[in-house]
Amino acid sequence: MKNVSVNELKNIATDLRKKAVTMIYEAQSGHPGGSLSAADFVAACYFREMNIDPKNPKWEDRDRFVLSKGHVCPIQYAALGTLGYFPEKELHTLRKEGSILQGHPDMKKCPGIDISTGSLGQGLACAVGMALCAKMDGKDYRAFVVVGDGEAQEGEIWEAAQTANKYHLDNLIVFVDDNNLQLDGTCDEVMPNIHLGKKFEAFGFESYEIDGNDMQQIVDTLDRIRESKNGKPKCIFGHTVKGKGVSYMENACGWHGVAPNDEEYAQAMKELDAQMI
Repeated sequence: MKNVSVNELKNIATDLRKKAVTMIYEAQSGHPGGSLSAADFVAACYFREMNIDPKNPKWEDRDRFVLSKGHVCPIQYAALGTLGYFPEKELHTLRKEGSILQGHPDMKKCPGIDISTGSLGQGLACAVGMALCAKMDGKDYRAFVVVGDGEAQEGEIWEAAQTANKYHLDNLIVFVDDNNLQLDGTCDEVMPNIHLGKKFEAFGFESYEIDGNDMQQIVDTLDRIRESKNGKPKCIFGHTVKGKGVSYMENACGWHGVAPNDEEYAQAMKELDAQMI
């Protein structure tokens, strides 16, 4: 854990949002809504919580990070670029031919990506495998995974959760990005998830329900999880706002996978700049 204040993390999260929106604007392609809703947890993990070394991306004892909802990779790329996993100029190449920053995370192209993700529902299983490997090898590293509420409608999520419980993977931390919107509408309209946090608890997880865009709550919860020694995998069920930080994107299903135009981009930057502390 690094000594970074909550206010510093808030500014980092805002900066990551700015970079993610800029990347999508320049590419005229990408997924801004879910990138912005997950920004606070991504900032807390990469800049405070996780034990990582940007100069040694394949360090054997590093904490792992799995972006199960891989289409929101601009927010992860923004974090990796800021930390120095690759030159920040690469952030301007999102989705371009030959870029290391493709539309979904690619571990063979981009330093700092621990697993390639894209097909929704598979990331949690990968993170369970990482956490189980640590246990089998007697290692202390942890596996952090961001799961979308839309992909939580898939059965593979719950098979993975059941496996995490069986093997007592208390080094697995799942963040459910519960923004209640997916490509085709609200999650309640498409396929109701029905008390996701309680579902994970029923599958043997130690579950925390928080405001997933409140940095203080995120930090406090991660601190509690670090001190917990009950042998249970962890779930942070975070209520978030899709498009958080940009007024016209917030809670708007239409901003799931749409790039802003010139006027919209300028407004987004103005609003995000105003949020810096």
